Amino acid sequence: MNHEHVIAGLDIGSSKTTVVIAEAVGDIQRHTKIKVLGVGQARTTGLRRGVVSDIEETTRSIKKAVEDAERMAGTKIESIYVGIAGEHVRAMTSKGIVAVNGDEISRADVNRANEVARAQPFPQDRELLHAIPQEYTVDKNQGIRDPIGMIGTRLETEMYLITIGGSPAMNLRKAVERAGYHVKELVLEPLASALAVLTEDEKELGVALVEMGAGTTDIAIFHEGKIRHLGTVSFGGSNVTNDIVQGIGVTQADAERLKERYGCAYEPMVDPDDVIELPSTVAQGERHIPREVLAHIIHQRIDEIFSLVQAEIEKAGYASRLSGGIVVTGGAAAMQGVSELATDVFGTGVRIGIPTENVGGLSDSVEAPRFATVVGLALYGANRVAVGGSSASGKRRPISSPNVDRFAQRVKTWLQDFF
Repeated sequence: MNHEHVIAGLDIGSSKTTVVIAEAVGDIQRHTKIKVLGVGQARTTGLRRGVVSDIEETTRSIKKAVEDAERMAGTKIESIYVGIAGEHVRAMTSKGIVAVNGDEISRADVNRANEVARAQPFPQDRELLHAIPQEYTVDKNQGIRDPIGMIGTRLETEMYLITIGGSPAMNLRKAVERAGYHVKELVLEPLASALAVLTEDEKELGVALVEMGAGTTDIAIFHEGKIRHLGTVSFGGSNVTNDIVQGIGVTQADAERLKERYGCAYEPMVDPDDVIELPSTVAQGERHIPREVLAHIIHQRIDEIFSLVQAEIEKAGYASRLSGGIVVTGGAAAMQGVSELATDVFGTGVRIGIPTENVGGLSDSVEAPRFATVVGLALYGANRVAVGGSSASGKRRPISSPNVDRFAQRVKTWLQDFF
């Protein structure tokens, strides 16, 4: 195993913290693949809707998940790629215009145009996370993907800037560093998931990635190969669990178990004769309910979530432009009936996104929708190693420096290759 190529991804969700340790393998330049070496998971209650609400609890879950993954991988890690998401994420399009120096456009001209587009004044409480070039215009010719070598006098770039709340980012870094690890880079979770579960063709044709977490559902729309829109719906799998608690009168833990064992998101799929036994309590004794009752509760809530997602897609103006359909991923996507219900609501092709492409090693231990983000983070790290970034075994920087990642910001080789 080449320690230079070992990377780690960390996905802190509202219900589980997951870590994947992997090795970047394969043709490092174009087709970066990962070999999964270890996976670790821990329950967490320290996060609400993508924001750290309890640093101690979050730190504890990070420590446990990383230690489990390290044990399985038989290697220690020092730094880690961390996913971030939530309602504090904002995105905007920015333009940068420069005059071309020579006859033909050089890499330096493109870099200057990108710098101009990036140099937006952000409020004090915002932090730039990703700057992704979408397309270029040379003189009056629009929609150019790579202008290097073209003849022209004026170069314009259109860039997608993604910013995050400063304090959610600081608290996330603090929790990871308290657990004893260095944050290599923060990466937007829907973009990481897209790396793990979307194909190039889907991104080209137009696709919406719907990531159903416990606390929120994130949406990322791709069209003509680039990210075009990001959105968040503030409902997720834990709302389904709460509905079951209210509707059937069981504890949170029992509701979670019933959802996992008997849950179905599409009521018509359930046999009307199916009966499930509820956990008995001293006061209520034995209880049974038709499985349809449980399916009805789940169907109603997930239908509502998908309807909100559909409204977000329409608001973004992409409702009729998603020839690649909808890809549903995240923990809640593993439930029976999710794709059938999604097909009903979106009226287009739907598939469940499972990270299998470019993943080797212990790949069967991450073959589920809930691993999309964390596998994507490892793939992102592998791409970083490929373009000359460094690995999880890199030397740790002092924890105290506030601009820990100022250096990483400078090195951000434009992520157009990935997103």
